[in-house]
Amino acid sequence: MSSLFKANRGLALYLVASNFVLFFGFRVWQALFNNFAVEEIGVGPAEIGAIHAIREIPGLLGFVVGFLVLSLTETRLMALSIVALGAGIALTGWVHTIPALLLGTLVMSVGFHFFGPANSSVVLMAVDKGAAPRALGQLRSLGALSALLATAAVYLLAGRIGYRGLFWGVGGVVALLGLPLLPFRFGEEHLPPARRVKFRKRYWLYYALSFLLGSRRHIFTTFAIFLLVREHRIPVQTTALLFLVNSLVNTYAYQGIGRLVARFGERWVLSAGFALLVFVFLGYAYIPHLPLLYALFVLDNVIFGTSLAASTYLQKIAVSEEELTSNLSLQQTLNHISAIVVPVVGGAIWSLFGARAPFLMGVGIVAVSLVLVQFMRVPPR
Repeated sequence: MSSLFKANRGLALYLVASNFVLFFGFRVWQALFNNFAVEEIGVGPAEIGAIHAIREIPGLLGFVVGFLVLSLTETRLMALSIVALGAGIALTGWVHTIPALLLGTLVMSVGFHFFGPANSSVVLMAVDKGAAPRALGQLRSLGALSALLATAAVYLLAGRIGYRGLFWGVGGVVALLGLPLLPFRFGEEHLPPARRVKFRKRYWLYYALSFLLGSRRHIFTTFAIFLLVREHRIPVQTTALLFLVNSLVNTYAYQGIGRLVARFGERWVLSAGFALLVFVFLGYAYIPHLPLLYALFVLDNVIFGTSLAASTYLQKIAVSEEELTSNLSLQQTLNHISAIVVPVVGGAIWSLFGARAPFLMGVGIVAVSLVLVQFMRVPPR
């Protein structure tokens, strides 16, 4: 990011501010949601799977971002996404039924999922291939820092103002902070002037890994905290503390992952990440010891940082920068095709075979991913 600050200070400042605001709001929602859903709405395992599946519908429609930026700029779409995310968080504070909870979750999810491809595309178009892994790692570290503040706020305020008060306050603030970002153009004259929607056979491995990364991620995000809340009865303060630790660790870990990708390459980093994930999923399937489950939860979130290697892999094999936004947005769709199905299937097999079953399904997904990564090759510099 230091090179981007020197070359295009306005765009760099915009990326920092927008990432900070969006991830602050999302982490507050994430830390509160499971406890709020279970304790105040009465959601069970089947319902939580359905809610998370519907939450991923905007991700399934991520390919729309590639068409939106033909008329909107990426930065303007990012600002609109922040406003939508804040509105969805605030709406969640008003709900008392599962259908209403679904609506608030869906609005929030539109903002979160449409932000990601536009944000990554701006970084990959503005930064050269050698510096891109470090820049993405630094932005993810910034997201972790904002998440650190968010989870600290949940830990300190949930008992005082309640879940609903936090949803209202944080959602309103995020939406209001997104509005001033809408009318301005932040250094966009340095980006490619045109965009193309073009999907190619040569990107097949990138598409396959996007699908599998979504599958494995949404098993864990749907069922890991839910298992801790439902089976081990952890309170919301413990949930918030887990996310707090995640944020502390990831503030440094994601920068390190970016440096590892730049030094050793995408294939090596993704292979190591998938190998470690096998142990994470097996741990949640078979280990009842809470402190070890907490440690595995933090480890999974560190490993998630290796997914930035998929984006930098696309940057290196892309025919043109003009195709980056459309293919990053297609990644969002492929990432979430499985995310629509996996939470529902996981919730069903949990109900039929017990809490171990979704995590064993995750082991199988990770094993396939590990094999496919070995086919990854990038052109020499």
